[in-house]
Amino acid sequence: MDSAAPHPAGRSRLRLATAIGALLVLLGSYVVATTAPADAAPGVNAIRVAEFPADCTYSHRLPDDPIVFPGLPGASHMHSFFGSTVTNAHTTLPDLVRSSTTCNPRVDVSSYWVPTLYRDNVPVEPTIATFYYLGEGVRSDVVAQTQPFPQGLRLVAGNARAAGPGDSIARWSCLHAGHVPPSKDFVNCPAGTMLESYLDFPQCWNGRDLDSPDHQSHLAYPVNQACPASHPVHVPKLRQVLRYPVNGDPSRLRLASGRGYTMHGDFFNAWPVEELARRVRDCIRPVIKCGHDGRPL
Repeated sequence: MDSAAPHPAGRSRLRLATAIGALLVLLGSYVVATTAPADAAPGVNAIRVAEFPADCTYSHRLPDDPIVFPGLPGASHMHSFFGSTVTNAHTTLPDLVRSSTTCNPRVDVSSYWVPTLYRDNVPVEPTIATFYYLGEGVRSDVVAQTQPFPQGLRLVAGNARAAGPGDSIARWSCLHAGHVPPSKDFVNCPAGTMLESYLDFPQCWNGRDLDSPDHQSHLAYPVNQACPASHPVHVPKLRQVLRYPVNGDPSRLRLASGRGYTMHGDFFNAWPVEELARRVRDCIRPVIKCGHDGRPL
């Protein structure tokens, strides 16, 4: 016996069910597509440290300083350069932007330089120089308003003319030897360890100047966990960490600028504008630890 033809009302219900099913499929696809970035974003497992790094190997040495002695080759004590491979006394921002780099990530074509370290008057270069971009030392609401460094910013931290530890912000310690107290001068590191240098750059910008006559006063350090009114723009704290393959008697060591407490660092920012802005937005402001690619770890 043949099946009876579907009732008109049944056909209507079938068409409605089919349409609803198709609509749910489309809606599900839309939800997946629109929430994928959020799903990929860090959740409860994110490392809540406002940080992204640049690891830069040694590039070259020159008695030049394009910030302090621009256009005057040989006018400075010896410097060891990291990052941009072209830096010399005549270097300008366009030179850096077009240059190659020793940094990971390769997008960082900034130039970083420090006084050369000597052991028994023989130059020693760091095995690695890490430049951490951090959001710390200020209140959380200040971190949330962090702005990227302006491209072309030039800055010196530390005191090349320090007459003693009291004039210095440098820190020296030993890798894998935490029992050795840190100092503003060289320390005696046990065999099998390495000498480390730490230096923090100021993180409050006046919002106007890319440089200043002393190459420091256009930025300032925080006061009471906030930026002073004279320097209201919070930028990342740049921390310079150098690891030297030396240990033992510190009397055999000197910097091109003098004792360990004369350690200083120079930074000439040439990060691509959008790339640095992305890292500040995705890593510093939300307090998330990112890798060299500027993506959450």
